Amino acid sequence: MPERRKSSTSPDLLAAALFDVAAESGLENASVREVAKRAGVSIGAVQHHFSTKDEMFAFALRTLVDRLLTRLAESSADADPHTALFQALSQLLPLDEQRTREAHVLAAFAVRAATSEPLSEIRRTTLFTIRTGISTVLIGIGTPEAETRAALLLSTVNGLALDALGSPAMYPPQYLDHALETQIRLTLHDAENPLASVGLAS
Repeated sequence: MPERRKSSTSPDLLAAALFDVAAESGLENASVREVAKRAGVSIGAVQHHFSTKDEMFAFALRTLVDRLLTRLAESSADADPHTALFQALSQLLPLDEQRTREAHVLAAFAVRAATSEPLSEIRRTTLFTIRTGISTVLIGIGTPEAETRAALLLSTVNGLALDALGSPAMYPPQYLDHALETQIRLTLHDAENPLASVGLAS
C-alpha cells in the first residue's frame, strides 16, 4: 500500500498508518519510524501526538474497536434474533479483504495485550461489550444460561477467525458462513426447546 502523504498529521492518520503496517507485516514491525514513513510525516510528528509506542498502539486499537463496535450495532439493528446475531458476529470473521485485515490486526493486538495492561483493558472492555450484546439477544428470547452461551458463541467466532487466518485454505468464507449459521442455529434451538439444554427432552 502506498505511503500516506499529508502536509499535516493527526492521531487518526497515524492510527490508520499503523493499521496498514500491522495488517501487512505484523504489529512487531509497526515501529514509530515505520508508522511515520507510512503516514508521510516525520518521527517528531508522531512523537508530538504519542509520547510512547504503547500509547500509539492503545489509540490505534481503540480506533479500530470503535469502528468495529459501530458496525456491529448497525448491522444487528431491527433484525430477528438469528439475523441479528449472524450479521453482528460475521463482522468478526475474515470474510472479505477489509475484515481479513482487521482480523489480522486484532489477533496481533490480542497477543501483545498479554504483556500490555492498557491493551489488555481495551480488549477486556471490547469483549465484554460484544458478549453483553449477544446476551441481550439471547435473554430476550429466553435462552437458558444466556450469558454463558453468549461467551461460548463469541469464543467460537474468535476461534474460527484465528484458525482462518492461520489456514485460510481450510476455512474459506463459505465455510465460515456455514459454521457461524450452524452455531447460531444450535444456540437458538435451546431457546425454543429449553428442556433439551438440560437433557430432559424426549
